[in-house]
Amino acid sequence: MKVLCLLSGGIDSPVAAYLMSKVGAEVILLHMDLSPYADERLLEKVKKQTEALRLATGKDIPLYTAPHGMSQQVIVDKADSLYRCILCKHVMQLTAKNLCQKLGASAIVMGDSLGQVASQTLMNIRSEVAGVGIPIIRPLIGYDKLEIIEIAKKIGTYEISNMEARECTIVPKKVVTESDVKKSQELYETIGSLALAEKAAEDAVRVL
Repeated sequence: MKVLCLLSGGIDSPVAAYLMSKVGAEVILLHMDLSPYADERLLEKVKKQTEALRLATGKDIPLYTAPHGMSQQVIVDKADSLYRCILCKHVMQLTAKNLCQKLGASAIVMGDSLGQVASQTLMNIRSEVAGVGIPIIRPLIGYDKLEIIEIAKKIGTYEISNMEARECTIVPKKVVTESDVKKSQELYETIGSLALAEKAAEDAVRVL
């Protein structure tokens, strides 16, 4: 089983990748490059996380990056700011889907833990996946933060995840927590999410 795991630079996603590798999956990592809405230190964190995951799993896990800044700009310009994070994650998932098709992967892996942040409520997850059309595995969905941190420390990614970096600078002050699926889908059409994701996947490159 080959899977593609979205790697954000935070604490959760490296743990999700590790757990999938532990059960025998062939893991490919994808980092969505947020430039210019994040700095180069975020990519360096992700590279270090990848190296730690290779050491912890004993596997030569590849890391790809795909540009996301252009998509973010469209989302900011055209969409309701309350839905910004949902739209962002939806485009990321569509990009990952397109890359899965290129690389022969059969599922996307994400580090979501139910209710941990606003974008990870059940209703928001439901909106994010609408129209993606590929299995999305969330191995941490029922874990609490302390459990995730414990595993991160064990595999050597925790301290890396806490390294200073300027992360996403366009997160709105207020976000919807119980999104409407129909409205979300209308906004996906407004921003042209399919075309944005297709372009991002076309420009994806392997960096490790």
